[in-house]
Amino acid sequence: MKYETLVVGALATNCYLVYCEETREGAVVDPGAEAEKIFMAIDRAGIQPVILINTHGHIDHIGYTAELAAETGLPVIGPHRDDRFLLESLDEYGAMLGLPHSGPFEPDQWLDDGDQISLGEQTLQVIHCPGHTPGHIIFYHADSKLAIVGDVIFQHSIGRTDFPRSNHEDLLNSIKTKLLPLGDEIEFIPGHGPNSSFGEDEHDPA
Repeated sequence: MKYETLVVGALATNCYLVYCEETREGAVVDPGAEAEKIFMAIDRAGIQPVILINTHGHIDHIGYTAELAAETGLPVIGPHRDDRFLLESLDEYGAMLGLPHSGPFEPDQWLDDGDQISLGEQTLQVIHCPGHTPGHIIFYHADSKLAIVGDVIFQHSIGRTDFPRSNHEDLLNSIKTKLLPLGDEIEFIPGHGPNSSFGEDEHDPA
């Protein structure tokens, strides 16, 4: 599994192009802003996107999902249905934060813990990790020892829990029981900032 990182929008959100190296089939993860930048990166990398996938419902991560879906005809997958209230409130949050977006949307498929997403010859495992938002999910590729963690955990930090329906205890539980057991060697790519590994950051959530 290969990936390319794009930093988009006023909040410097990491959008990812994740793809199978053999077939070039891939996904756009968290298309939060700058749709044209995402289109250009897809063309430059020679990737054939087959789905748009979302880690959670915050506007800086999903703000331009609707536009990309309309432009490409690609299905939208995720997040977990517990983030439905955030997807339905994009106009409200956009107005409050002054962030551009392409409107509310309903995904073609909600994701649940244990689901799998196929990209060419590769498979991403879906792990439900509530806390930052109730419907937050992460994507794990065991063969590459890689986890796409959204805003659950960052380099030497963890996700905020001062948003509507966030829960600090749930976040810590997700990190300790679902992420850290994957192994110290697992590299994670977060929703903001640089990559890290669970081994490097395992003591921070305590």
